Amino acid sequence: MIEKTMLRNVETYAFSNRQEFLNFIDNKHKILIAINAEKILKDEAKLKIIINKNIGYSDGVGAVMALKQKGLDAVKISGAEFWLDIVRRFYKEKTFYLIGSSQEVIESTVAKLENEFQSINILGYRNGYIDHNAEKEELVNILTDKKPDIIFVAQGTPRQEYLMDELIKIHPALYMGLGGSFDIYSGTKKRAPKFFLNWHLEWFYRLLKEPTRFRRQLVLIKFFILLKMGRL
Repeated sequence: MIEKTMLRNVETYAFSNRQEFLNFIDNKHKILIAINAEKILKDEAKLKIIINKNIGYSDGVGAVMALKQKGLDAVKISGAEFWLDIVRRFYKEKTFYLIGSSQEVIESTVAKLENEFQSINILGYRNGYIDHNAEKEELVNILTDKKPDIIFVAQGTPRQEYLMDELIKIHPALYMGLGGSFDIYSGTKKRAPKFFLNWHLEWFYRLLKEPTRFRRQLVLIKFFILLKMGRL
């Protein structure tokens, strides 16, 4: 039995390792949503409703610390790595569809996947710019026709969660939001060096690369104050 708890009204599962997570999601029709400090404190009721009826997992060290504070055994599971664990585990038996990023990035991502996992069955893909109802309707028609088992959506929060919530009601499948993971996988952007990853400082690396993220990172100060006070 996988344990879960509420972190500021955000239901979060505590997985002790990636294999446990992979076993848990097999044959499930749910959305996998990365939980970090920003999502826990985000004052957005619609997003929390979507998270709480799906599977939120601890993608950030803050979420891990909060789960452990509540007595749950949890590890950080990076979505930027875990989606490839899903591919590795299921590519011989399940079908895939990819949505997200620019046309150039999505094409590079698909080409790399097909090179690394040569029997992978990718039923289709499209970029993440779905700006008109006609484009969304076309996507819905494709999914209901092709019926992929696993759908990766890389648009950024909360846009990707809102889209997946719409799609899963029409075509049940396993969905996962990936943010900028296609950009990293395709080599368009670089992930933080191992030093930053090993010391849980990926957020700081992003801040160094993108100083405009400063205001977003202020939430971390509030989060750790609340954590210290036991108010998560």
